[in-house]
Amino acid sequence: MSELTQDQEADLVGRMGSGVLEARLAREAALLAKKAPGGHAATGKDAAIGGILRAMGLAGTARRQFLDVRIVENRVRIPGLPAAFKGFRLAQISDLHCDVDPALMDVVEGLLPEVRCDAMALTGDYHDVIGRSGAESLRLMLRLIPKLPQPALCVFGNHDFLRRVPVFESAGLRVLLNENVEIARGVDRLFLCGIDDPRSFRTHDLERARCGVPPGAPSILLSHSPQVAREAASLGYSFMVCGHTHGGQICLPGGWALVRNAPVPRRLLAGPWKVGGMPGYTSRGTGACGVAARLFCPPEITVHVLEPISQPTSGGTPQEPFCGPAS
Repeated sequence: MSELTQDQEADLVGRMGSGVLEARLAREAALLAKKAPGGHAATGKDAAIGGILRAMGLAGTARRQFLDVRIVENRVRIPGLPAAFKGFRLAQISDLHCDVDPALMDVVEGLLPEVRCDAMALTGDYHDVIGRSGAESLRLMLRLIPKLPQPALCVFGNHDFLRRVPVFESAGLRVLLNENVEIARGVDRLFLCGIDDPRSFRTHDLERARCGVPPGAPSILLSHSPQVAREAASLGYSFMVCGHTHGGQICLPGGWALVRNAPVPRRLLAGPWKVGGMPGYTSRGTGACGVAARLFCPPEITVHVLEPISQPTSGGTPQEPFCGPAS
């Protein structure tokens, strides 16, 4: 795929800040240079996992479980949620890694009509092996995007390069780059905030993502990785949804993850959790990384159903809407 045009780069400077954009592009180039020699095929680790599964007679089972995508409902109580948003349904797709096995995309597209939601959020990693051609993953994403319920928003993960931002947005998928969007129901507002990848590119800005959000307004953070949960809680986010961990992908019976690929407590690797009073949810992922296999860790499309919880009022002085500076 072609690089960013001058106009596209200027748009990203306005949205991210020149310093953050320069850092992101430099880290993309460094990562690509590091990964490119092995990008034409599965990495050694992925090949080893595939070989072990075949030797144990589990390859067929693991692929069937990889394609067994479930629609999972997660009910979450949000302090101060306006009555107008009671029962609001936010669907989440995460970690598609589209080009691992195109058969997965057929499954996902087949399930979309069953997903009842008011908004759709994708939480990163649309491509698989960095250094391998992105043509197939991009083709599959451009096939999927028009079928997503609207409004459809996404954040980028550690496998996603910024050159896809204008392509995704032209197709109808808004990318949140330390930004937010407002959803209105009458006079009430709900804010969906999204940060750039905090894992590899480290160009996330949780403060900038809240720019313009009034104090006390409910705000949902979309992040690729759960590793920023504590900071998100301290900044007053109402709820956080993320992915990246795949729930372990290859697990022991009971869903015990053999590999923990995020620097977080084990309880944050999959499903609902709470940090500093803020509820959160880590998707087990809709796809799989490296090898089209899962064991004891079913892939999911998650529907988060928001419910209000009363919040004590404060007699403090009203504050200005929070806004972090551009970097």
